[in-house]
Amino acid sequence: MRSWWGWGTVDQAISDAECVQLAGQLPGLPDTPLPVPDPADLDLPRPRTQPPASLASLCSASDADRASHAYGKAYRDVVRALHRNLPNPPDVVAYPRNERETEALIDWAADAGVAVVPYGGGSSVVGGVEYRGERPWLSLDLSRMDQVLDVDATSRAIRVQAGTLGPALEDQLRPHRLTMRHFPQSFEFSSVGGWLATRAGGHYATLHTHIDDFVASLRVLTPSGVSESLRVPASGAGPSPDRFFLGSEGILGVITEAWLRVQDRPAHKASRSVSFPSFADGLTAMRAIVQAGLYPANCRLLDAGEAALSGASADGASVLVLGFESAHVPVAAQLDVAIDFARQHGGTPAEPSANDDSAVGSWRSAFLRMPYLRDGIARMSAIVETFETACTWDRAEELYASVRDDVGAAVQRVTGAPGMINCRVTHVYSDGPAPYFTVIAPGRRGSEMAMWDEIKQAASESLLRNRATITHHHAVGRDHAAAYERQRPDPFATALRHAKTALDPAGVMNPGVLGI
Repeated sequence: MRSWWGWGTVDQAISDAECVQLAGQLPGLPDTPLPVPDPADLDLPRPRTQPPASLASLCSASDADRASHAYGKAYRDVVRALHRNLPNPPDVVAYPRNERETEALIDWAADAGVAVVPYGGGSSVVGGVEYRGERPWLSLDLSRMDQVLDVDATSRAIRVQAGTLGPALEDQLRPHRLTMRHFPQSFEFSSVGGWLATRAGGHYATLHTHIDDFVASLRVLTPSGVSESLRVPASGAGPSPDRFFLGSEGILGVITEAWLRVQDRPAHKASRSVSFPSFADGLTAMRAIVQAGLYPANCRLLDAGEAALSGASADGASVLVLGFESAHVPVAAQLDVAIDFARQHGGTPAEPSANDDSAVGSWRSAFLRMPYLRDGIARMSAIVETFETACTWDRAEELYASVRDDVGAAVQRVTGAPGMINCRVTHVYSDGPAPYFTVIAPGRRGSEMAMWDEIKQAASESLLRNRATITHHHAVGRDHAAAYERQRPDPFATALRHAKTALDPAGVMNPGVLGI
């Protein structure tokens, strides 16, 4: 059973005793965790609208459905749910089974002035699946549109419905010996449509980093009609219609289907970790590896704090996790070359092993478990924030130091304690890295949201001041909208607003996201 308030499934959530144990690492936190409310005990406001009889069978106004669709899975969402703070849940949750039903729901909403917020897996961490306006709103849950409709094995491409979650996608590809190999941390609980609408980053640290790289064609249902692009390997015919909708986060329409490039399942894998005396040394090694054209599937650098938190290192070293894979050729030689580059820049590789070395295994386990741990310490009123960015190599060290200083000062000011500020680099390009920061600090029960807001603001200001992007793969949503408005060019903002008006004349599609 999915958790209505937090990450993942109920059976995987950590216990009250584990919450208390985790909180012991931070001073001044309460002795007991916040209880998890039962949706049946929530005092939700009455629905302000109801669908017509012709659509009623697709819709629900139950407290359980409305509560579970009220928020995404950001820290601020978890805290609000734990404090029973759900002042504006969706008035209606709809579960269309096909495009015809989706179109009927959007037509009704446009005529009735009901805001429409597309919902895939509900894993947004930037306020992408809630609504903060005054009008009634519909949560459009696409989870019943979850099939791979066509497989073109010759071209290695599939046509898939947007509501398909990551595991269901891979299950349907497995009999064809194909795979997407797009594994964001939210893989279990995020959908194809969500990946596309937010330009999600996935498994690959190089080359096939963003979902954009897999897109061959999109089918999008807008209030003004259906947009379906031509499926070809590449085209120079004007601006790309697919790029127009990628990252649009539901403000222009609902992505219902996509043709996506897939690949043969990997048969050869090799991985190894390398320790560095400093994070700067690790960055230099990463740059050398990627600029040499090796393009590992995994190339993630953990600073000393992140390495200690994940169990990858306990001696203050930074740790680089390297991995190569291929469906057709052995990759051990590629890994050896990458290890040689790492050695040249001060790295000490772990001893070769037939299986993952301990640092690689520890990192992988911690990576998958971390969202559940985040929820556990949130129940103890700790402040937790993660944010990611990208910059050019010439600014990487300065950005790392500046963000740690700026956010560290904000944490000290807001909480009265230094907290933990860790960083890992999740993706690398020939011209720069994508650092991902984690902040953990003691909070005050009842003030968690205000404290988080102030720390988040300091982080956003630091990124903008250092000429780094406000988000590399978490999307914009509502939480990043103000910073995004400062990042995007003014002429582009004008064009986007006009496109919104043209495709969504009633202004019902996910209003407030992307600052539109």
